[in-house]
This record gives sequence, C-alpha cells and structure tokens, in this order.
Amino acid sequence: MKRRLSGKMSMNVLMFAHGGSLNRGCEAIVRSSAAIILSRIRGAHVMLASERPETDRGLNVTVLDGSARKLRRYSPEWFISSVRFKLLGDESYAFARIHRNVIRRIKDADVCLSIGGDNYCYGEQPGLYEVDRRIKKMGRKLVLWGCSIGEEDLSPRKLEDLRQFDLILARESLTHDILRGNGLDNVRLVADPAFTLPGIRLPLPAGWKEGDTIGVNMSPLVAGRNPAALEAVRGLIRHVLETTDSAVALTPHVIQHGNSDLDTLRPLYEEFKATGRVLLLPGDLNAMQVKGYIARMRFFIGARTHATIAAYSSGVPTIVLGYSVKSKGIARDLFGRERLVVDTRVMKDPAALIDAFEEMVSGEEELRGRLADVIPSIQAKSRKSADYLAGLA
Repeated sequence: MKRRLSGKMSMNVLMFAHGGSLNRGCEAIVRSSAAIILSRIRGAHVMLASERPETDRGLNVTVLDGSARKLRRYSPEWFISSVRFKLLGDESYAFARIHRNVIRRIKDADVCLSIGGDNYCYGEQPGLYEVDRRIKKMGRKLVLWGCSIGEEDLSPRKLEDLRQFDLILARESLTHDILRGNGLDNVRLVADPAFTLPGIRLPLPAGWKEGDTIGVNMSPLVAGRNPAALEAVRGLIRHVLETTDSAVALTPHVIQHGNSDLDTLRPLYEEFKATGRVLLLPGDLNAMQVKGYIARMRFFIGARTHATIAAYSSGVPTIVLGYSVKSKGIARDLFGRERLVVDTRVMKDPAALIDAFEEMVSGEEELRGRLADVIPSIQAKSRKSADYLAGLA
C-alpha cells in the first residue's frame, strides 16, 4: 500500500463520506485528521472527496468533487438501474452510478477513510455499502475513521459491511465495546481527531465578559425531536440572566440550509438581546475560529458533538445536550461515567438542565482539573489513529 516515489515512502489517503464544511464538526474532523496523518506518516498525501467541495476551501487537503449524482429519469442508466432492481432486487448498479464521483477516485488511493463519524447511526447506508464494496474490489485498504455506532444502529446488513473493513477506529469506548461484542475483531479504540484541533483567537465581540461568558449551542435536530428541549434551553438562559452576572454567547456550529443552528439560536438572541448580556456569534466562522471563542468561555452547553469537543479539549466545563452513544461514550472516557450528559429526548421542562448547570457551577474547579489531567491522554489516543493507519502497510 505504501509506494516508493522519488526515493521516499508515500501513502495516498482518500477521505470520503464528508458532507461539507458548513458543518463545522465535519470540517474539524477533516482538518485535525489530515494534520495527524501528515505529521505521523512520512510522505502522506491526503485527498478529500466532498459532497460540497465549494465549502471546503482552505483545508489542508486536496479537495475533490465527491458529490452524489442523481440518475436522470429515462436515461440509459436509469433504465438499467430500474430493470436490475425490479428483476433482481439489485441496487448496486444504481448506487455505483449515484456515487461515481467518489468511486472514480478510488484508483488514486492506497487507503480510503470513511470519515463521517456517526454516518452509521442513521439507519441502513446502502450507498456507503456500495462504495465500500468497490474499494475492496479494487484492492484498496478500507478504514472506518473515528466512528460512533450504537447497539440499536446495528443490523445484519450493516455488520456484513463492517466486517469487510481492514480497520475500524472507534472514537469512544462504548462503540468499541459494542462492536467487539458483536464479533468484530478489526476494531481499535482511539479518540475523536478533533480533540487535537487548534483554535484561532479572534477579537472578542461586544457584550463578551472575559472570564464569565457561558456558551450555548442548540441544534434544530434536537429541537425538532423534542420541542421541550428548546424550551429547556430558553429556561436555562433565563435562569443564568436572573441568578448570575454572566454573559451568554449563542454559538452556532452547523449552518447548512435546513439544518442550521442559527434557526434555533437567532430567535433566542432576539428574545434576550435587550438584556445586553446575550450575544450571537456569527455563522461564518470556521471550526478553528469557533473553537477560539469556546476556549475563552467559562462554561459551555451544547447539542453539537464537535462544539462540545471544542469545549472539552479547551478545558471548559461542559454540559452535553444529547443521548447518543457518542455523547455517552465520550463523557465516559473523560470522566469515568456519563457525567453532565442531559438526555434531550425526555426533557419536559428546564428543571433537569438547570440542575445540571448548578452541578457544573459548583464543581467548576474540579471539572477543570479533571479535563486538564485527562485531555493530553485523549489527544494521544487521537494521534494513535495515524499509527494504526500506518500499520496497515
């Protein structure tokens, strides 16, 4: 897999299953993963097949068009796909044509990294299964990079796909244990690469209180599943304003059309801006710039996983608004238990979130000390991913 070019060893790495950098978490994965690989594998070249390459300018990788292509109705490939599916139940041809922009890049790679993180948490993924199958058919190494997968996410078809991977790197111990428990011996425990992402510190905006600003992130996904969760966040902001002198920085981390944190945060800003203590960070910041602000917050409350990883890795005490295996697993690896993870599915009022906030405030120094102690070892696990990758040669 490693090839000798111009007298030195080289590894061509193709990242795929990336939806674009308007999701700052996806951007953080690409930036940090590429940096880890390039720093630890001599002569590596990293390519990114992106669903939205126009959003990935400025990344430290070669950006390629990996967008899915629709089958034009009544085109030859549409007829072939229809016949194969109706007669044989075979959808492989259709997905191969839909994902041809990724598949045509496989030949240029030695190893292919499926980098979506939690792509396997959302039901069956037949398009990904077909890309995976093509990668193996062409004799390339296949790696699931920094993943989270819950027991409830597994199916016979998904397990069949996972068995063909040369390496599965689980980003937290719950996923590692679940996959191992399902007979997968190609799994290794690492940590999310974004724990190593550097922050960029921009000037602080008006209304920011140095040393006493609390970050709040909320996603439309969480709010849509349980509107009471958004009401709980609203109640927490009101509690902070009534019982403390802190400022609140509403912090968007995903700005994709139809899935933008601004859709939930902007109304909150409009509601509370007259207090002079609530501000809304702009949506055009990149992942490192957002982390630069999060690193200067006193506390953070967030629904987006990589926003909370930005906080954790900066030593900021954090409440996670989540319930998935990734939220629980990351907290367990940091604290030894699922600490300050609030299940948004069962929220009925602000009480549980306010209780968690008060617990965080009272344990502030202990939490900061714990993060200072554990984050270096977590970052070492992140970097270990590249060592496992190099070991495939």
